[in-house]
Amino acid sequence: MTQALDHTQMSDGDLAAHLADVAGRILIEVRRSGLFSAKALGKAGDQTANQFLCHALRETRAADGLLSEEEKDNAERLTQERVWIIDPVDGTREYGEERPDWAVHVGMAVNGTAVLGAVALPDLDGGTVLRSDQPRPLPPAPEKLRMVVSRTRPASEALAVAERLGAELVPMGSAGAKTMAIILGQADIYLHSGGQYEWDSMAPVAVAAAHGLHCSRIDGSPLVYNQADVYLPDLLICRKEHADQILDMIADVKAEIAA
Repeated sequence: MTQALDHTQMSDGDLAAHLADVAGRILIEVRRSGLFSAKALGKAGDQTANQFLCHALRETRAADGLLSEEEKDNAERLTQERVWIIDPVDGTREYGEERPDWAVHVGMAVNGTAVLGAVALPDLDGGTVLRSDQPRPLPPAPEKLRMVVSRTRPASEALAVAERLGAELVPMGSAGAKTMAIILGQADIYLHSGGQYEWDSMAPVAVAAAHGLHCSRIDGSPLVYNQADVYLPDLLICRKEHADQILDMIADVKAEIAA
């Protein structure tokens, strides 16, 4: 018989990492069942992981708010300072295709700021979880920068900035996987302007910020979470030493598009 964890003694960081890890292992088992087509697998995985995460958070942090991609929104969260924001499967297509570039996001916003996050990459090295409360040293930037972009619909601003920087494009799926690629030394810039929601970026942004990366909207303004409208269409995550140059390039590109 498995002994229940004493969640009252767990830090929020330990809880977030534990939940992301367990949800990732559940998703691997759902996929290993062999019962689903690729499209059906994505739906089954989303719903199964969501049930686990939502039940677990309501059991362990009942006083906090909760926002999930797969759960009906509850406006009560707007009155709460601490709100957990989760994405049970970020990169559903990649998960269904058995690619490694998908993730599980578990994070917390406090008064709108992404302060805590855990991002699980269940198909990376047998399962990897990166945490905001346990930052690791960032690998040095290479001479030729690398920009992660969508596999299927890279944003026009990202393509234009990459060309100006002479940066190599690295196609990848999940927003969480893209952000973690910078921390893991596989990329240096993540510029997105094609539309996202709060659960796509909250936990990854918390982890990235804790590792000393620049995180903002593409106009340089802060990323604000736990809003009534959860649409958060763009973001820039990169090393701080590159941020001003990239933000200036984005402004130039947008001005040229508008002209």
